[in-house]
Amino acid sequence: MPGCVLVTGGAGFIGSHVVDRLVEAGREVRVLDCLHPAAHSGRPGYLNPAAELRIGDVTDPETVAAALDGVDAVCHQAAMVGLGLDFGEAQDYVAANDLGTARLLSALAARRYRGPLVLASSMVVYGEGGYECARHGRVRPPARARRDLEAGRFEPPCPRCGEPLEPRPVPEDAPLDPRSLYAATKLHQEQLCALFAREQEGVRFTALRYHNVYGPRMPRDTPYAGVASIFRSAIAAGRSPAVFEDGRQLRDFVHVADVARANLIALDPEAGAAGAFNVASGEPRSIGEMADLLTRAAGPGAPAPRVTGEFRLGDVRHVFADSGLAAERLGFRAEVGLEAGMREFATAELR
Repeated sequence: MPGCVLVTGGAGFIGSHVVDRLVEAGREVRVLDCLHPAAHSGRPGYLNPAAELRIGDVTDPETVAAALDGVDAVCHQAAMVGLGLDFGEAQDYVAANDLGTARLLSALAARRYRGPLVLASSMVVYGEGGYECARHGRVRPPARARRDLEAGRFEPPCPRCGEPLEPRPVPEDAPLDPRSLYAATKLHQEQLCALFAREQEGVRFTALRYHNVYGPRMPRDTPYAGVASIFRSAIAAGRSPAVFEDGRQLRDFVHVADVARANLIALDPEAGAAGAFNVASGEPRSIGEMADLLTRAAGPGAPAPRVTGEFRLGDVRHVFADSGLAAERLGFRAEVGLEAGMREFATAELR
């Protein structure tokens, strides 16, 4: 009989859905979550009662060591998330994400842990997505300049000839180019876990690079909220969703139910696979299109999206997934389409 699965950050948006899937599969589940006040006001009512909750910080060695008792699978969802562009927050991101991961790995090493280790990573490790120039083939544009954004030139040009580029899906072997504190710490989490798995016999490490996750239990307008939640909160307040730039930025929106299922597969000692995988729908859609779908799903009278032309330095223009490797090696394919997902999300409970 399988032992216990530890889900760090299991009281959060994605983590709680992973917990639900594990419980449904008959697994014993232990949640370690600090219930950070930026994300929680107490134990969330949606947390599955069949899971054991231990309130504590993953950066505390004694807490982590105790939480690993009897554990034979680890799903590491705990992290500080957000844009992470203010270096005044650098120590907070590094402590929560890098130090927290290091503490977890040290405790696993002390227990001579063998088993699956699944990390919630992110598409932000790529920086910009994939691009192709008609003359120069695949290229990597640099970060967009403020003067271009202020002039409404949102598309990154070819770094060699300056001509327009065609966006392309980003595969897992694309160059990694984190462009925020959050992104840098997610990449470092991957590197720490990969090193641990290489040195620790019997550990299978899987990094799941989530794309734009949405669905029930998303936080509202906080640093932890994604763009779908921000739009949903605006509609609920009677405001038009403010779509930045020209609304044509391409992303891959993936429903949290699919993300939870990807974690379940990765934690399975038979079905899972080692390596980094995009967890995505495989269908690029524009942010403007997502806002339109959400507004229509909200029903008559919902305020229409408003394209503002505003921008945020550090935002990437296009990033969407090549989902072939996850399908081939993990057997994971998203099942929830954006239209159906937005119909549900328009009335789903947020926190």
